[in-house]
Amino acid sequence: MSQRTNTAPATGTWRLGDKTVNRVGFGAMRLTGTAPFGSGVPRDRDRAIGLLRRAIELGVNHIDTAAFYFSATRSANELINRALAPYPEDLVITTKVWPGRDSSGAWWWASPAQLRGQVEENLRQLGRDHMDVVNLRVPPSRRTRSIGEHFGALAELREAGLIRHLGVSNVTSEQLVEAQAIAPVVCVQNPYGIGASSEDQALLRLCGELGLAFVPFFAIAGPGREAGPATSDREAVQAVARAHGVSVAQVRLAWTLQQGPHVLAIPGTGDPDHLAQNVASGALRLSEEEMTRLTSLRSNGPTSIQSTDDRAH
Repeated sequence: MSQRTNTAPATGTWRLGDKTVNRVGFGAMRLTGTAPFGSGVPRDRDRAIGLLRRAIELGVNHIDTAAFYFSATRSANELINRALAPYPEDLVITTKVWPGRDSSGAWWWASPAQLRGQVEENLRQLGRDHMDVVNLRVPPSRRTRSIGEHFGALAELREAGLIRHLGVSNVTSEQLVEAQAIAPVVCVQNPYGIGASSEDQALLRLCGELGLAFVPFFAIAGPGREAGPATSDREAVQAVARAHGVSVAQVRLAWTLQQGPHVLAIPGTGDPDHLAQNVASGALRLSEEEMTRLTSLRSNGPTSIQSTDDRAH
């Protein structure tokens, strides 16, 4: 693997557990195919491996994945293992559990006792003896309910040495507080981007006050979720993109990163050019007027946490 070109550090760093990561990372959801979860055309294996290696060369040292990121012929975790093992010392790999998919691709949700099996599945696929960070990914149907039993099961795995650090995903502020009372939390991974609700904004601010990493997903896609961003974007976003000579996706990432130094982006792609653009977005600085204009926008559709669809991102 060639030497790093160190593009990702241009946007600064933040602590994720006991490691410092560059604020632009990589999400592996789109690594296996043109659409997630096997509904698109499978990615070329060598191209996917090359993309991962290029991400590391660009300075990415935070990769978000999951055992349920697979298609009929590709597994994100196994591609990561093949491309990057033995892993760089500064690389942080995060995963998420509670959701799962069986061999047919059907979704299921683990009981607290089944979480160990899900963690061990990630370890086997990645070829590791412990996970850096495991996020408890909460189903939308549990939005107003306790997550204590599931999070407590992960805390036990942390004590057993299978997990170094814990995070939560798709949670409310109340669920974050509940989890913190059980074991230390290092990050919150929630849907967030232009058009975020006041509730989402409050949770982002709370994470900043607590010193926790806030890791937004769907920062580019917005309400399009797994389907990706709409082909026609709001004129306000397009105008900012034209003014800077960048893509709409880069504007959305830059806006999200400028929400606070504790915000870590994990955009995903299977395209090397889009990868380079995503990483470069960390150096894009929007003006105060542009930030205000984009912040005033409101989404026309629900974020995944508000959806009744219990698939995981």
